[in-house]
Amino acid sequence: MVALDGVRVIDLGQFYFGPYCSMLLARLGADVIKVEAPEGDPYRRLPTAYDDGTSVQFRLINSGKRLLRLDLKQADGREVLLRLVRESDVLVQNLSPGAMERFGLGYDTLSAENPRLILASGTGFGSFGPYSGEPGMDLTIQARTAVMSTTGFDDGPPVRTGPSVVDFLGGAHLMGGVLAALFQREHTGRGQHVEVALQDAVIPSLSSNIAGFVNSGGQMPERTGNHNGGLAVAPYNAYETSDGWISVICPTDSHWNRLRTLMNDPEADEDRFGSMAGRCAEMDAVDAVVARWTKPRPKGELRKMLIKKGIPAAEVVTLAELMEDPHVRARGVLRTVQDPAGQWWTFGSPLFLSDSPEAPPVRPGRLGADTDSILTGLLGFTPQQVSDLRNAGVV
Repeated sequence: MVALDGVRVIDLGQFYFGPYCSMLLARLGADVIKVEAPEGDPYRRLPTAYDDGTSVQFRLINSGKRLLRLDLKQADGREVLLRLVRESDVLVQNLSPGAMERFGLGYDTLSAENPRLILASGTGFGSFGPYSGEPGMDLTIQARTAVMSTTGFDDGPPVRTGPSVVDFLGGAHLMGGVLAALFQREHTGRGQHVEVALQDAVIPSLSSNIAGFVNSGGQMPERTGNHNGGLAVAPYNAYETSDGWISVICPTDSHWNRLRTLMNDPEADEDRFGSMAGRCAEMDAVDAVVARWTKPRPKGELRKMLIKKGIPAAEVVTLAELMEDPHVRARGVLRTVQDPAGQWWTFGSPLFLSDSPEAPPVRPGRLGADTDSILTGLLGFTPQQVSDLRNAGVV
């Protein structure tokens, strides 16, 4: 059986944060019902959207969910949601701060309808603190959390990370909170309100940078390029090869000694490089020695040599190379799926449970594709009632 068999989740999320949380729950076997406003999820409205109203982004994180179109601005729409709440275990939302309360759908209201309900709320800054109530998205949280200030090179401007790390860290944390609340409910019989702020979720990832700042008395450069964020490990960099780049890390003296043997460079044997402290003090010189060894060799050959000696190393791959990588394909976290409508991209789950198979992703359909079956099959509406709601623009 799947891990979350019998668990029903309402997904009021948008963009990546909330929907990634509910996608993980769906892959664990939960019945996820994605509720969309009449105009649809923002990722349905991209200029690159397909004719069926989906986009690559939408398919990646919303496959395997049932789809319900619902206007929460209308009283009848809110009543439909409350009926759905009575039949559900979890509601995930990352709407703008205060939106649920403005709809009259705050936690107290939802809990009164279903005391076992777990409300999982994702926000930029949380429900308390000086910034509570401010909107926050991946870019602005990166700016407000020193992620941009610590990304890039010392002589360059602050840089946003390539991937949307904040949204996906937040979504994973929110999923963890949901699972903890489900477990506690087994003992108490009660649901609760779970909150994850994007700022809180990303701050622990700055551990090396914070350590470097504290240890240097605030004198260390904020942006350290490809070096360790705390400038506390060397070698730790991306080095040019004959056909690209390779990243190499020696986290201990033992790793360095193995690398010295491989490089067979007399300069690497000098006493000044004999300890981690010495190598960090001579970081540029260490990088020059390693780069001298890597530059004439192909990155694939280097990786094999380094891995054989137990030295952490990896080629710097392009996005195109990643999407065709045999290991990525074997793991299935990024995958193509073939169905009668053709081939499409989606995400599998990064969670592998030995006694719980993944619930396979199914292509998401048009806006509100499952509205009728949800209203009649789950909530007991008659076909005429569904027709009336549709004519009123509620569904």
